[in-house]
Amino acid sequence: MEPSAWRDASTRNLTHDWDSVNQTYFSCYNPLVVEYRYFVVLWGCLVTITGTVGNLMTVLAFATDPCIRTRFNVLIVNLALADLLYCALLQPVTTDLYLHLRWRGGALGCRAFGLLQFVSNAVSILTLCLIAVSRYLLVQRRSTFERLFSARGLLLLLPSTWALGLASFGPLWPVYVFVPLVCTCSFHRTRGRPYTTVLFVLYFFAGLFCMGVFYLLIYRRVRLAARAVLRHRPSRRSTRKRVAPAAGTENDSGVSSGGGAPTCTSEVDSQGEPPARRAGATWYKEPGEPQPTRSALDSHAARARASPEEPATTLPSTSPPSKTPPSTSPPSTSPPSTTPPSSTPPRATQSSGGDELKRLNRMCFAVFLCFLLCFFPFLLLNLADQRVRAPQILYMFCANVTWLNSCVNPLLYAVMNPQFRQSYHLLLTRAFSPLGRLWRALRNRSASC
Repeated sequence: MEPSAWRDASTRNLTHDWDSVNQTYFSCYNPLVVEYRYFVVLWGCLVTITGTVGNLMTVLAFATDPCIRTRFNVLIVNLALADLLYCALLQPVTTDLYLHLRWRGGALGCRAFGLLQFVSNAVSILTLCLIAVSRYLLVQRRSTFERLFSARGLLLLLPSTWALGLASFGPLWPVYVFVPLVCTCSFHRTRGRPYTTVLFVLYFFAGLFCMGVFYLLIYRRVRLAARAVLRHRPSRRSTRKRVAPAAGTENDSGVSSGGGAPTCTSEVDSQGEPPARRAGATWYKEPGEPQPTRSALDSHAARARASPEEPATTLPSTSPPSKTPPSTSPPSTSPPSTTPPSSTPPRATQSSGGDELKRLNRMCFAVFLCFLLCFFPFLLLNLADQRVRAPQILYMFCANVTWLNSCVNPLLYAVMNPQFRQSYHLLLTRAFSPLGRLWRALRNRSASC
């Protein structure tokens, strides 16, 4: 045999051997999952589209809407970036993997995929922990919250979540392999121990336990405050009456009482801190108590002009004193006016702010609960089935449920946060307005013909 022919035959043999190795080590084919994969592919496409669009809208809403550009929402954006990394980059690769039941990216691509997947999960867990800590400090230790979650503090905390996730799972680079049981790239079940066990305990068990403890403390604090309000309310009910605001006016939470959409006219938003004052500001927060809104100040000034003889409730005037002599007419004997004020009383304003704070705490707890429900079946199966006796389709299904965590958060923001819902609506309106104009132009052209 000629030397060139021998080299060609050797090359063909090596190529054939490498293809057989790929088929053997990078394949998750099983006759029991052939039909199931079509459901998984459809599920993966839905997660990819929903998660990419939703998380991208969250980032754009923060960048374009000053009403939600607060320090707390910076944490929300960091969580959205971690989910966007998974939905836009990793989820399409996973969907292709289930479609062919074979990894087609090679050993190096498998290692990179496994590293990015665990970094994304680590950033999500660390950000959820920071959200829980920030909500607790906001209701319990306001001064500590101001120091820890200041502008400089956030500039250190948020990049630290990505650096810590990369430093934690980067050393596992040599042990990232293809796992046919769940049809994905992950670290080897036994080769990375005990380091993988330590990471598993720290991130999932310690992290989730930390979130649960802080939300339990928040619930206890809010419940104690609610009980105190209920004990205090009967003594005030006989002397003070809550007056409904006039139609079309706005309360201190920025929500119109006339049934309209929430607006960004308040100094204090639903997160317990004011929005950015200018479009160019990143976030803004003044220490101390929240300032009254413009409507409250106007109504207070109107009452001061209507009853100048009440020095305890009037604002100090900055105009020069009048030189007109006082009137000598006899005092009026008509009963005092009982016209209700045009805005909500301060107590109603505080109640509204407390309701907004509780609503936001419920949203944060819902995000944590969804993360727990998405990962709990997969974690429980891995702990209960140490000898890997469960069917492969059960492992695949539990792994597929975890995909939901990356796309469900924007839906929670839209349902439970009026400001995000309004920003999403504005972004969608701007995105589809060219299509609407094109449709109207085509319809007018067809009508003219």
